[in-house]
Formats: sequence, C-alpha cells, structure tokens
Amino acid sequence: MSFKKTLLAAAAVVALPVMAQAQPVSGLYIGAGVGGNWLQDTTLNGSVNNTLGRKVENEFEIGYVGVLSLGWGFGNGLRAEIEGNYRSNDVSDTKVSGASIQSRASGTGTAVSYGAMANILYDFNLGSALGGIVPYIGAGAGYIWHDYQDVGISAVNGDKIVYNGDTGAFGYQAILGAALPIASVPGLAFMGTLGHDINGTLNVTNSTGGKEQGRLNSDIDNFNHSLLIGLRYAFNAAPVVAAAAAPMAAARTFLVFFDWSKADLTDRARQIIGEAAAARGQGVTRIEVNGFTDRSGPADYNMQLSVRRANAVAAELVRRGVPRNEIVTRGFGEENNLVPTADGVREPQNRRVEIILK
Repeated sequence: MSFKKTLLAAAAVVALPVMAQAQPVSGLYIGAGVGGNWLQDTTLNGSVNNTLGRKVENEFEIGYVGVLSLGWGFGNGLRAEIEGNYRSNDVSDTKVSGASIQSRASGTGTAVSYGAMANILYDFNLGSALGGIVPYIGAGAGYIWHDYQDVGISAVNGDKIVYNGDTGAFGYQAILGAALPIASVPGLAFMGTLGHDINGTLNVTNSTGGKEQGRLNSDIDNFNHSLLIGLRYAFNAAPVVAAAAAPMAAARTFLVFFDWSKADLTDRARQIIGEAAAARGQGVTRIEVNGFTDRSGPADYNMQLSVRRANAVAAELVRRGVPRNEIVTRGFGEENNLVPTADGVREPQNRRVEIILK
C-alpha cells in the first residue's frame, strides 16, 4: 500500500449554548454537524490480471457528510475529542484509457468514507473583538475506511468496469473553524489517508476492436473537501449572564491581586479565595470571577492573561468545595481599571480578579 497525499475534509463546526459572552469550554460536551462533501476526481492506475495497465478516471457529484463528536474542555481553550464521520458521493462520469466504452456509457455507483478520529483543538477566546465569534484550530489522527459500491461504467453492449470493496487506512486531519455562543457558524477541516487498494472487474472493447476481460486491482486516491454547520452542547456551560449586568445590592466582592504578567496565585491570594469560598452560604446562586490586567502590555495578550487569571481563581474555588456550575469566569483585559492610567503603565491595583458572590 503506497502513501498518498490525500485530503479528506472533515467538519467540526459547532455552536455553544446561548450566553451573553463566550466562555472557555470546561468539562464534557457533545457535538454534531452535517453538510456538503466534494470528492475530487480520482484517477485509478490499475492492472488487469496483474499484467495489463489501464487508467480509469472517476468524476463525482457533490455529496453529503455527517460527524458526531464527544469531547472534554479543559477550561483554558484546549479541547480533546473523539469524532465519528461519514461521507458519501455518487459517481457522475467514468472514463477508461484505450477503450471505446468511454464514449458510449456513463458512470455509476457510490464512493463512501467513514471512520473515527481523535482530535486536539484550541479555541481563541477573543472576548468581543469579533462580535463573540470564537475561532479554533486543531489536528487529529485516526482510521478511515474507503468503500467503492459498484463504482464504474456500464454500456448496453456489455462493456463495463466495476469496482467493489473497501479498505481501511491511517487518517490525519487539520481543523479550522469558528463558533458563536448563540448560533452555528461554518467551519472547515482537512484530513489525509494512506492509499486504498480496491479490486474491480473489467469487460471492455479495446481500441483495436478486441475484448478485454479480467480482474482489476487499483490504488485508490481519496481527496475530499467538506463544509459543515452544526451544534455543540457543553454540559456544564455557564448560565446566561448579561454582558453589563448591574451588581445586585446583596452582592459581596473579594479582590485577588497578581504579580506583573503572572496568573499564579500567591499565598495571600489563596487566603482571600478561601475567605470567598467560606462566605458562600445560603442565598448565593452564582459566583462571578472576573479577570483584569493593567495597561502595560499588548491588548490581545492582556485579554488572554485576564482569562487565565480568572480560570486560576475559579480552579482554586472548586478545590475549596465550590461547585463549578455556580462559577462564571470572564476576562476583561485592560478594561475597567481600578486606578486610571495611561497606556503602558504598570499599576498593581489593576492586576486583579474580582470574586462577586450573588
């Protein structure tokens, strides 16, 4: 079996449950997507009875694709998932080199691919920079079966070439997509497999008028491109929160401060988080954990740093017994400074996380 640089587009297009601002996926989630699949024209350089070469070209119609996934989010943008996929394309035309059959018949049959992949993905949570859209990238590896079901060509005079059978091969993919908290958004992924050996039968009239009959064996290419749209449901996603909700009168706030450009918790920070966890009592239904930075770094870096700080505080609250589903984490970057400063100024009071008990 020879190696082929074949591309098979998967799709991991998803949407999160409705919420005012996208949250990093944390814990178990499931996803599903459907869409269109384009299987590129395939050239089969096969042999007849292991001796006579014959080139067969298949063209395919636009088909369909479906994927199911089960995954786990680590709360910091990283996700790992297992994906099952299925693709199907009907043949639109088949041509055979050196045989007159190609002018007197059309292609028939269906090409199917199905298999399982293990994927690693990363979500780029950019806050409101893209209107809530969360781009993501990923890569995966697995096993793909390619199945030819009566793929070939047949004429009224009995001339025909037909391929049947399936073989499996190692598969790999690179994933590119985007998600919205309130709606699904298209995405793309690209996957390759090793070559597939599939057998066929041949009975044609050759260019000199003679008959050729025999058994075909070919190394099958598998180039697919898919576009999907779908949904993802995270089981422990944060509840619906208004982006600029005013604090309730009974809310209590605890401030945790950080060293410059750090998201590590100091001993004093852990003490304050412990006080917040102990203050959680009857009547507290939600704990907001909001991260902030000073204005001494690039805005994009500060946004990610504020998210990491919020996630670090949330993890410590969970360690101290607070249920994760009561905690909402958000990063605000350089916004809402306690101490107004010019851009580029390091201000310790602005490098903080606010724990708000509601």
